[in-house]
Amino acid sequence: MKISIITVVFNASETIATSVASLRDQNYPHIEHIIIDGASTDGTLDILKKSISESAILISESDGGIYDALNKGLKMSSGEVIGFLHADDIFAGHNVLSDVAAAFLDSSVEGVYGDLVYVDRLKVQKVIRRWRSTSFSRDLLGAGWMPPHPTLFVRRKWYEQIGGFNDEYRIAADYLSILKLFSIPEFKTVYLNKVLVRMRMGGASNHSLAIIFKKSCEDWAALRSVGFCRFDALKALLLKNFSKIFQFL
Repeated sequence: MKISIITVVFNASETIATSVASLRDQNYPHIEHIIIDGASTDGTLDILKKSISESAILISESDGGIYDALNKGLKMSSGEVIGFLHADDIFAGHNVLSDVAAAFLDSSVEGVYGDLVYVDRLKVQKVIRRWRSTSFSRDLLGAGWMPPHPTLFVRRKWYEQIGGFNDEYRIAADYLSILKLFSIPEFKTVYLNKVLVRMRMGGASNHSLAIIFKKSCEDWAALRSVGFCRFDALKALLLKNFSKIFQFL
């Protein structure tokens, strides 16, 4: 089973080498790595060319944002399973993809996810927040639940079914895709009760109050677009944001 890993890079030369190294250190052999670089000019391309494997696919061109870049990666991918590893993300161990692939040996499993820790940008062993997930049940979406997107692996056919990422969203298209996927009764998932990804703090969705407000507006739009009434969307949004407090405990 081939796993396609899509990496989107936006001027992140200080972190990308570590991320790529964590992928190259995986003990799973059947990996396709697709890197979409947003025409960076800060030396990132030179670092990428030195870091990635010879078989990796590297595209560097201007795009319409992260979700436009992700859609490019999806179209280029050939693996049965899709995962994402961006410039601020690091696989937490050598056997992450082996564990994911083992879960997909059950042909009825359509998605696999695990836990994530947020780490200090310079000291990646220093954990600041812990995002612990849980096995999925239908009522969780109404409680603002979502799996950590960087830990989510999905059979490629499902991204084709939902049309990839809606790039009209600038921050929350990943949340919208999760709402769509997990609302499908046939979308059976497996939760791996372990940390799969270490994410550096300071990502696009949480580095300022203005961005957090914009993300909340997009989360609201995502919930409404999949059929949540105003009351249920508001409840889910409030619970989603409130749950982040416990990630620091």
